[in-house]
Amino acid sequence: MSTLAAPPGDWDYAARVADVKARVHIAEASCGRAGSGVRLLVATKTWSADAAVAAVAAGARIVGESRMQELAEKGEALRAAGARVHVIGQLQRNKAAIAVEFADCVQTVDSMRLAERLSRLCVEAGRELDVMIQVNVSGEESKSGVEPDDALDLAAAVQALPALTVTGFMTIGLHSRDEEAVRAGYRRLREIRDAALIRSESGALPLTDAWHLSMGMSRDLEWAIAEGATMVRVGSAVMGQRPTPTT
Repeated sequence: MSTLAAPPGDWDYAARVADVKARVHIAEASCGRAGSGVRLLVATKTWSADAAVAAVAAGARIVGESRMQELAEKGEALRAAGARVHVIGQLQRNKAAIAVEFADCVQTVDSMRLAERLSRLCVEAGRELDVMIQVNVSGEESKSGVEPDDALDLAAAVQALPALTVTGFMTIGLHSRDEEAVRAGYRRLREIRDAALIRSESGALPLTDAWHLSMGMSRDLEWAIAEGATMVRVGSAVMGQRPTPTT
């Protein structure tokens, strides 16, 4: 029996999605990026397929899944709903087949071993897969991601693999109320992305598609947008707090 949370009967997903999109638009305007089209990804971890599909129907066209066992349970329903599914949690190589079956993008590639596994599975399945390089800009040991100084080399090596396209870079920001400290990490990711694009234009790197920056969550999306985010990842602001199981 599934332990995933069902959607609350009175939950207004459309209003929640609209509220977050309004925050995004205000943040864009506030930093001189009005109309830049920052995308909203709604994290649906721990929520049932019905809840995730309800969010998609309310305008959350991109959803993020962290646990592959959940994605296996929800994948068909999300596909039928027209959602684009991104893997936003650490992906173990032995679960990569689930990502290849159901995901449009894996944002958390941080090693060649994982990338090679994804590439091999995609070739076998006859499909292409978008990926992002996860970078640990905060330096926190609890966070996954390649070191910033190694990000470009990894991105170039991943792009050289069959069936994978590197579309940008992703990070989980520093968990802090210090705006400058958080923004410094996001700024570092933007600098990595900019370097990738500049070097690609000169022919030094094959990363012309790597322009996305997935960074910022509910608590700091305004700071991330000010530093150049093209996608923000929001969970409870749209989905609500998962109910505490009763015993």
